[in-house]
Amino acid sequence: MTTPLIEICVEGLDGFLAAQEGGADRVELCASLIEGGLTPSIGTILEVKARARIPFHVIIRPRGGDFLYSDTEFASMLADVKALRELGVPGIVIGCLTADGRIDEDRTARLVQAARPMKVTCHRAFDMTRDAEEALEALIRCGVDRVLTSGQRPDAMAGLAILKRSVEQAGDRIVIMGCGDLDEANIAEVRRATGLQEMHFAALRQEPSGMVFRNADVGMGGTDLEREYTNTVTDPDRVRATIRAARA
Repeated sequence: MTTPLIEICVEGLDGFLAAQEGGADRVELCASLIEGGLTPSIGTILEVKARARIPFHVIIRPRGGDFLYSDTEFASMLADVKALRELGVPGIVIGCLTADGRIDEDRTARLVQAARPMKVTCHRAFDMTRDAEEALEALIRCGVDRVLTSGQRPDAMAGLAILKRSVEQAGDRIVIMGCGDLDEANIAEVRRATGLQEMHFAALRQEPSGMVFRNADVGMGGTDLEREYTNTVTDPDRVRATIRAARA
């Protein structure tokens, strides 16, 4: 098998630098991974671009929750895509669905058109569609370059059968990038079982806040109070270990 391309999902500049240090081939840049990843700030994107030695793709997702966007939300997504194109960002990550669980082909095609020459990935909105084969053909019609998927299951191990079928269906028309709780213990098995040539994971760890004073009465945004004093960071050692396992 050929050497797989490894993409790391990160939050912010520190996460990007850790993934780059750990040997990632490419990074998906997000904010707020606790919500599944939202569009990062322009300042974060500019700082990453200034320090990047590897390609990075920026998620275009204005909020958490579903992928059925209002007209105003979609307008903001188009504006983000055009801004990133002007900045020379290498790629974007998108996903728009219809209410009945299909790829929104009109909006997806408009985002792809607005993005070029940037690369375009469809994120795990794909995993929320009613039919994986139908959704894959829709993305191909829209001109999307790759799709990120766990095989429409909670993790890649559970989604092996659909991942394998998607790789076979895709051929050389679109890239299937596998994800879903991949780590050094399972990534090689998933790769062998599916034939995936691109794989994606987030090598995260929790570390305590450096705050000495802690207000025990207030949680920002209604979160668990303990969450206020826990930071989620990308672990370059876990990045290295998982990449070694994938390429063994």
